[in-house]
Amino acid sequence: QVLLTESGGGSVQAGGSLRLSCTASRSIFGLNAVGWYRQAPGKQRELVAQTRISGRLNYADSVKGRFTISRDNAKNTVFLQMNDLKPEDTVVYYCIAQSLQDEYWGQGTQVTVSV
Repeated sequence: QVLLTESGGGSVQAGGSLRLSCTASRSIFGLNAVGWYRQAPGKQRELVAQTRISGRLNYADSVKGRFTISRDNAKNTVFLQMNDLKPEDTVVYYCIAQSLQDEYWGQGTQVTVSV
């Protein structure tokens, strides 16, 4: 079992920045992947950014060049630096940690971008 605690969401004007943090209750070093999804009302969750155990980073096309995912294994924490935020980035962001057998989700953190 892995408990994930997110922080860093909030409100910002378009063009601004936020950094989301996701701290796990145990080591993330051996997990297959950790990352961030987001979900707008009435829509499916979509991948925002992911870092895999291989070191590969994956980003949604809509955030490439604006968002950066990173991890601090010593602190069991994954970060999502979000720059040049746009109103369409206004959704709930969820942290996810995946092992080969299971996946774990955080409770979600709201990001609101105003014009």
